Amino acid sequence: MIKTIQLFLLLTLAVFATEKPTLTIYTYDAFAASWGPSPKIKIAFEKEHNCTLKFVGLSSSIGALRKIQLEGKRTKADVLLGLDTSIAEVAKKTGLFVPHELNTSKLDLPAPYSDDIFTPFDYSFFAFVYDETRLKNVPHSFEDLVNMPKDFKIVIQDPRSSTAGLGLLLWVKSVYGDKAGAYWKRLAPHILTITKGWSEAYGLFLKGEADMVLSYTTSPAYHIVEENRTNIKSAPFSEGHYGQIEVAAVLKTSKHQALAKQFLAFMHSKTFGDIIPTANWAYPVAQGVKLPKAFSTLYRPEKMMLMDGKTVETQRKAIINEWLEAIQK
Repeated sequence: MIKTIQLFLLLTLAVFATEKPTLTIYTYDAFAASWGPSPKIKIAFEKEHNCTLKFVGLSSSIGALRKIQLEGKRTKADVLLGLDTSIAEVAKKTGLFVPHELNTSKLDLPAPYSDDIFTPFDYSFFAFVYDETRLKNVPHSFEDLVNMPKDFKIVIQDPRSSTAGLGLLLWVKSVYGDKAGAYWKRLAPHILTITKGWSEAYGLFLKGEADMVLSYTTSPAYHIVEENRTNIKSAPFSEGHYGQIEVAAVLKTSKHQALAKQFLAFMHSKTFGDIIPTANWAYPVAQGVKLPKAFSTLYRPEKMMLMDGKTVETQRKAIINEWLEAIQK
C-alpha cells in the first residue's frame, strides 16, 4: 500500500513537472481574432517555447487595462498588449507592471520612443479611410472635413475607451491647440456615431453607414491583399498625421514573468515582424522585415506627429473634457 501511494505521488509530481505553463495575454479584439495576428503568433511562440499561449480579446486595449485593474491580484493576465505610447504613461502610474529589461535602441521606429516598462511591437498613422467608388469629393485637411456637405458623415471612436479615439483628439489638439474645442463644435454635425472601439467603427463604415472612418494609413492594405480591392483609400491630410506606436508590458502579478519577458523579446524578432503587416495591418518594429508589395502603394506620411507620453498623461483629462463639452452642445 505504501509503495502504491509513493508511486502515485511520483507520477503526480512528474505530471506537474512536465505540464506546460500557460501565458495569458490581454489585448484588443482585432488582435485576438481568428483573422488577426494571434493564431500565427501562438503557433510560432509555442514552437520556440514549451508553453501554451492564450490571447484574451476585449473591445479595446484600454478596456483590457481596466479589466486588469478590476481583477487586481486575481487577474490571469501575464502580458497586456495593445496600448499605445499616448496612454502608456497613464498605465505606468497604476504600478501594475515590471521593467522589460530589453534593449530597444535598434528597433525600426519613425519617432523616438524609449521606456523601461512598455516596449513597442508595431506602428501606423491615423487617417480617415474612404471608399473611392462612393466618395468622390475627398477631404484632404481638417478644414476640408468640416466644410463637407451636410449629409457627409464620419464614424470615430470614444477616446475614453479606444486608443484610436484618443489618437484623434491628440491629432486635432496638435493641429489646433487652444482652438481644438472650437474645431470639434464645427465637426460635430458630421459625426454619425462614436463607437467604443475600432472594430465596431470600421464595421459600420464597411456596411456603408458612413462616408469615412477614423482608421489607419495601413488599413487599405487589408483590402488589397485579402480582397484584391484597391478602392479603399486613406486620405492624406495637409496638416500631417498623428502616429500610433503600439506597446506591451509584463504584469507584476504574473506567475510566469521570465516567460512573459521572453514573449516581449519575441515581439522584436523577424518571425513576429513578418506576421504583423498582413495580420495586424501595421508596420513592424523588428528589423529586416520585407513588407508585402501592397504596402508600397499606401500613403505613408514623411513624419509622425506624436506627443510626449508625459505631456499626454498630464493633459489627457482636460483634452477629453474639452472634446466632450464641444460635441455635446
